[in-house]
Amino acid sequence: MKLILKEDVEKLGSAGDLVDVKPGYGRNYLIPQAKAVLATEGAIKHHEQMKREAELRAELTVEKAKELAQQLETTSVTIPVTVGEDDKIHGTVTNIQIAEALEERDILIDRRKISIDQDIKTLGEYTATIDLMGDLNPQVKVWVVKAEEA
Repeated sequence: MKLILKEDVEKLGSAGDLVDVKPGYGRNYLIPQAKAVLATEGAIKHHEQMKREAELRAELTVEKAKELAQQLETTSVTIPVTVGEDDKIHGTVTNIQIAEALEERDILIDRRKISIDQDIKTLGEYTATIDLMGDLNPQVKVWVVKAEEA
């Protein structure tokens, strides 16, 4: 029995794969659980069309990610912080603060994709790495400066 998987099935294949299974497994488990559909001629054509559309969308996404990576490489953000003696920061600068500083420049990055190379506990220049997709990991300069006192 030939089926097209709608989602990943362990030890069988991943979503979109055309698989050959025993009729009982397909009829009694995969199809009722909506994990697969019967591989009719129409379903195969539909699957191929969806695959082509997904590849096109992925290409566009990669292009946008590359543009964003170039923009991020040339971007630096300044984060004002309150300091105590010896210019020590109260607390530490977090990826949330970096995400907010990027957002002020109209660059929306999920805070979970930002990693800071070291703990930021003093004033100075630091580097944050952003995990966009695959091997696109642009680095952003982060300037930590003393906040203006009101």
